[in-house]
This record gives sequence, structure tokens and C-alpha cells, in this order.
Amino acid sequence: MKKKKMISAMILIAFAIVLYLGLSNTEVIAKLLKGLFSLIFPLVLGLCIAFIVNVLLRQIERLWMFIFRKAKKDTHLKAKRPVCLVISILVFIGVIFALIFMVAPQIIDTTKALIDDMPIYIDNFNNWWEGVVAFGAKHGATLPEISFNAEKVGEVFGKFFNDNKNVIFDTTIGITTSVATGLFDAVLGISFSIYILAEKEKFMRWCKKLLYAYCKEEKATKVVEFAKLTNQTFTNFITGQFIEAIIIGVLCFIGMSIFRMPYASVISVLVGATALIPILGAYIGTGVGAFLILLVDPIKALIFVLFIIILQQLEGNLIYPKVVGKSVGIPGILVLAAVTIGGKLFGVAGMLIGVPTCAVLYCLIRENVGKRLEERKVMDKI
Repeated sequence: MKKKKMISAMILIAFAIVLYLGLSNTEVIAKLLKGLFSLIFPLVLGLCIAFIVNVLLRQIERLWMFIFRKAKKDTHLKAKRPVCLVISILVFIGVIFALIFMVAPQIIDTTKALIDDMPIYIDNFNNWWEGVVAFGAKHGATLPEISFNAEKVGEVFGKFFNDNKNVIFDTTIGITTSVATGLFDAVLGISFSIYILAEKEKFMRWCKKLLYAYCKEEKATKVVEFAKLTNQTFTNFITGQFIEAIIIGVLCFIGMSIFRMPYASVISVLVGATALIPILGAYIGTGVGAFLILLVDPIKALIFVLFIIILQQLEGNLIYPKVVGKSVGIPGILVLAAVTIGGKLFGVAGMLIGVPTCAVLYCLIRENVGKRLEERKVMDKI
């Protein structure tokens, strides 16, 4: 007994020393954690990709078994995993590249048109403001005269780039390096996810062996049950997110078609894709979409913004809580609370994991409450 108390005291002292050193050297600890995270980031990314692709893989494998349900030979069973996995990965990568190559060219063309037509826009603004000043003068209002010179604007931009060319060059190099590193991490992550998905049953058995080998059977069983609940909840959440994104994209396309807005298909796909990011995604899609429409028709760009604001209210207060909340099995009010709190604490990542995490906690608390009420035999009073 004394020996156990001594061991507990030593562990407590060691923990206190480590905590004191950590609090005294927060910058060093932060750098170490950042370095460690950057080191394991491709593996974490691979796990995330594997989890998302696995949702699609399951459906494709079910379709595969349905197609070959009457086949007598077992050849289709051996080919099921590699063929379905390749299809799932190609669909995943294809959707990402399709979004990039659909939206990026339009943004580049719009930016070039904006630069080329800048003198025309400046002249139009000058003429419009002169009319406003004249209208104000007729009614006794004195407005300041504002006039932009296209050549001077060009000189200002040229001087800005010349004065800051070193900064711009360094920034460009930094962005290029970050993109290259991101692509490298993405390739490693996809490769890692392929290995996980190809042998996911063996990987799960290996994890269970470790768990039951080093933990008591009762605790190991609880951990397995918790893992199953978490997996099912996150899977339902991802499915709900995709359904919600499709609904938003379709509604956006219908609305833009009714108002005869340009780039309806491209912007609708973008809005649907960015809707996968709760709350923040709508602003990203709206900003890019308004920018694309702006040079074609400024009035329609304003109408588009108003339309998306209304659609966002509909999505945030009706579609998202109903679709995603129903898919993860929690009330809509908890979905909104989880997105809000998660976003405040951890930004975009908090928004993405807030709902399924809340759903897991909700299921665990609901189960525990049910057991306690049954033990106290008060269910008939509620």
C-alpha cells in the first residue's frame, strides 16, 4: 500500500514538474508542437482522406455486389476492393480538379478583363459622378468634385509594384513554396489513405489486438463501442454535408437561371462545394461569384449577393439543421450551437468537427441518462 502511494506521489510530482516547465517555456513547447504536427500532417491528412473516401467506397462496393449478385465465380469478390478503391479515389480527385479547372479560368479571365478595362470603368465613374454633382447642384446640395485620371491610376499601380517588387517577389516565392509543400503533403496523404483503405479490415483488427492486449477487457470493449459510435456519427455527418451541398447548389442554379445571371453553372457548383464548410463557405462562394458577375452586369452582381443572403438564411435556419441534424441524430438547435461554438474555438476546423463531436456527446449523455432513469425507476413519471 505504501509502495503504491509512493508511486502515485512520484507520478504527481513528475507531472507537476513537466507542467511547470511547459508553462515556463510556452514558446519552445509551441514550436515543438508545430514541428511535430507538420511532421505527422501527411499522415493525419491521409486518415481524413481515407475516412471521407471510405464513405464513397462503401456505396460503390454495395453497387458492385448488386451488379455481380448472380455471378457464380468468386473472381468479382477478389477484384471488388482494388477496382472500387481506384474508382473512389479517381472520383475524389476528379471532383477537386473539376472545381479548380471550372472556377480558376473564370477568375483569371475576369481579373484580366478588369485590368484591361480599368480606363473605361474610371471614365464611366467620372461621368456618373459628374451627373450626381449636377443633380445635387440643382437641388441646392454641394458635392465635392471627384475625378480619377486613368493614366495617373496606372502610374500609381506601377509605382507601387516598383517600390514593393522585393516584397512581392518574396511573397510570391513563399506562396509557391507553400503550394509545392501542400501538393507534396497531399500526394503523401492520398498515398497513405490508399494503403489504409486497401487493408482497412486488417488495420482495424490490428488496432483491436493492441487494445485488448494492453487494456482490461471491459475497458477495451467500451473503447470499441465508442469508436463504432464515433465512426457512424461522423459518417452520417459527412453524408448529410454532401446532401446539403447538393441541395444548395441546385437551389442556387435554379435561382440564378430564373434571374438570368451569367456563369450560373460554374457559380452554383462553387457555392455547393464551399457549402461543405459550415457558415464560412457561403461567404467564400458569394464573394467569388459576385466578382465573376460584377464585370458582366454590376446590377446582377448586387442581385446575386441579395439572393445568396436569402438562400443562406434558408440554409442556415432550415436546410442545415434539418438535413445535417437529422443525419447525425441530434436536434437542430444543437447543430447551430455546435457550429457556433466550434467555429469560435477552432475556426473552420472547429465548424467541421463540431457537429459530429456534439452528436457523439449527445448520444453518450442520452444513453447514460436513460440508464440512470431506469436504475432509479422514474421513467413512468416523465
